[in-house]
Amino acid sequence: MLLLQETIYTDRLVLRPFTLTDAPQVKALAGEREIYETTLFVPYPYEDGMAESWISTHQAGFYEGRGVVFAICLASGVLIGAISLNKAGLFNAAELGYWIGVAHWNRGYCTEAAKAVLQYGFNILRYHKISARHFVGNLSSGRVMEKIGMRREGLLQDDVMKDGRYITVELYGIVNPRETGP
Repeated sequence: MLLLQETIYTDRLVLRPFTLTDAPQVKALAGEREIYETTLFVPYPYEDGMAESWISTHQAGFYEGRGVVFAICLASGVLIGAISLNKAGLFNAAELGYWIGVAHWNRGYCTEAAKAVLQYGFNILRYHKISARHFVGNLSSGRVMEKIGMRREGLLQDDVMKDGRYITVELYGIVNPRETGP
């Protein structure tokens, strides 16, 4: 049986699969310098065709069990960002990643989307643990992780490389509450 990626509805948001028609808005939002500076895998400059290439990988990744990517949209339908769970390692775990367009920062949208995706990851995809990382100094992302119930698990010194320099990241995680007992 083929599992279809669901659409998730929250109080203010709709989290749905991306379509190729989203590409111009993805390019506009993800192409902002601030997004590049706070993420590891979003390129800058964000060139023509990159959004289409990225979106075209989502369906196969979902069907192959490698992860799920949602478009974060306002209830009105306006695309404001992306959020994903990517299978990590061999032990039924995933990593949460997200970005929100700069014009929509500091409104609680990322926290709202992350709470919903965390529940989806535990209840539908049945992950045992979900982790997330942020660059040291990106306090807003750390607050999102804390607000959704993740605990800071540590500091990973010089764990990633961006623009030719090593960057330290903070690691957060949460275990599926259904599996932790009382």
